[in-house]
Amino acid sequence: MTSNKPYIVKAFYDWISDNGLTPYIAVDVSVYGVMVPMSYVNDGQIVLNVSASAVGSIALGDASIELSARFGGKLELMSVPYGAIAAIYAKENGAGTSLAIEHPEPDSITEAPEQAPIKTSPVKAVQSKATEKSADKAATVSSSKAKKPTLSVVKK
Repeated sequence: MTSNKPYIVKAFYDWISDNGLTPYIAVDVSVYGVMVPMSYVNDGQIVLNVSASAVGSIALGDASIELSARFGGKLELMSVPYGAIAAIYAKENGAGTSLAIEHPEPDSITEAPEQAPIKTSPVKAVQSKATEKSADKAATVSSSKAKKPTLSVVKK
């Protein structure tokens, strides 16, 4: 049977959120596939606020939680396999559960296949009178004084 951990995590996430509380997850960063900002890791773990209001986007998928959030003003894209989640709980009162860490079996880890090199065919440029005129016009525009781009706000 497959792991029941994704179902448990999703259920607790919904339960905590539905009660107006803030869901946090404790993540073991030693599990294969964890992608989090390592400068915020303490003792091999990171605690993430995964509430909808704290993250830019979140997707509770079948194999992992994908989310984006700001750390020190920098947008970070993160991926947390369910096996790496050590606990999910509400920040305000600690209600939640701890979970066993599940390391993937070496046989189940598959690397992304290498893409075959893209074959291109040689392309030759054909000069026509229309392209000559546009090239001449572009040359005159670029030789004139460059203007700074402007931004205007249009209200509907």
